[in-house]
Amino acid sequence: MKISLKTHVAAPFDDVVTRARRALEDQGFGILTEIDVQATMKAKLDTDVGPFLILGACNPTLAYRAISAQASISVLLPCNVVVRQDGDQVLVEAADPMEMMRVAGDDALNAVASEATDRLRAALQSLAGP
Repeated sequence: MKISLKTHVAAPFDDVVTRARRALEDQGFGILTEIDVQATMKAKLDTDVGPFLILGACNPTLAYRAISAQASISVLLPCNVVVRQDGDQVLVEAADPMEMMRVAGDDALNAVASEATDRLRAALQSLAGP
């Protein structure tokens, strides 16, 4: 099972974060939460990890359609998008909504999950450009 969509970008971390935010916005997603994993690991465990953010991305229209079909699906929202240093590149990785919705076992969620997957995939693909 492939649980994520991902791409590697050969650019500085901060630039990729900015580009990822813009790409998500272009696909109708806003960022509801941001977890600085690097800072959290240092503060809580005194452990050093490379640059690493988890962005909680939400497309309100898609989220509304999903929770209207099944309110309990809200435990899987928002969509997590990870931006982290991976060697000399930056990995941008998003949870695959089709796989996440599959655990709900509700066919009413398929259309919204498919659209969310398409939008996240388009956002990630746009990062491959300049």
